[in-house]
Amino acid sequence: MTDEDAGGNAHLKPPSKREMRSAARLYAVQALYQMEAADMTVDKVRRQFYDHFFGLVTEEEGEFIDGDSDLFHEITEIAVNDQAKIDQMTNRALVAKWPIARIDSTLRALFRAAGAELVSDRTPPKVVISEFVDVAKAFYPEGREPKFVNAVLDHMAREARPEAF
Repeated sequence: MTDEDAGGNAHLKPPSKREMRSAARLYAVQALYQMEAADMTVDKVRRQFYDHFFGLVTEEEGEFIDGDSDLFHEITEIAVNDQAKIDQMTNRALVAKWPIARIDSTLRALFRAAGAELVSDRTPPKVVISEFVDVAKAFYPEGREPKFVNAVLDHMAREARPEAF
């Protein structure tokens, strides 16, 4: 097989484990957003993402990095199963007049995905914060949202895992 795929894109190298984990986090935020926006089940959204995003190459969009499917599954599963707990933790990190129900739906999905990783105790909190601030930068490259995300996630991480600080 050549270095070119069917779409004509040259592959320099396969994604690293870190890149695959970062992609899984981005996909998890997108999946949680889609679940809320389209009122879909987690299983249906996961199937769509496995079929249409993980490692897909298209002429219009280019190549999607193959995400860590285990991490994607874990984040979406915990975010759905522990949503009330995660939302309460997020609300405590937000100002009283702006509960999670009033914030942008993309940020809500991001806080739920990050909260899922924070309560899972699998990844160090500082890594979770850094990774999801990067996700925020992907969605809001020009805005103040990444700083907001950093502050909220720092508060959530200190609540979820105070021993790490």
